[in-house]
Amino acid sequence: MSYRNLEIWQLAREVVGTIHQMSLQLPQFEQYEEGQQIRRSSKSVRSTIVEGYGRRRYKNEFIRFLVYAQASNDETTDHLDILFETSSLKNEPIYSTLKERLDLLGRKINRFIQAVESGHISVK
Repeated sequence: MSYRNLEIWQLAREVVGTIHQMSLQLPQFEQYEEGQQIRRSSKSVRSTIVEGYGRRRYKNEFIRFLVYAQASNDETTDHLDILFETSSLKNEPIYSTLKERLDLLGRKINRFIQAVESGHISVK
């Protein structure tokens, strides 16, 4: 099995692509401020899932990196909210879609952490 088979990684991959495209539509000054931050934090979710998966033999390490991914997902949600609240992101359908996807990803990461903790997912 590969990390690419993880549903949370697949969803994180989708979110990264959508956020990247959305960030390119922001006002120019915002592409280098909040736009850069949201791109980095969304990519961090995906990368941290991969890094945790690489350490899956050590259950506590795996869980720790999944918690980091969860935190990066929360950070990404906050950046999205800031963009929308400051009217840098004016497209409400894109905002709503991204907000839903990030919420879903957060719930799935949380359930995945719980499954690893309880031993329902093998970490070897």
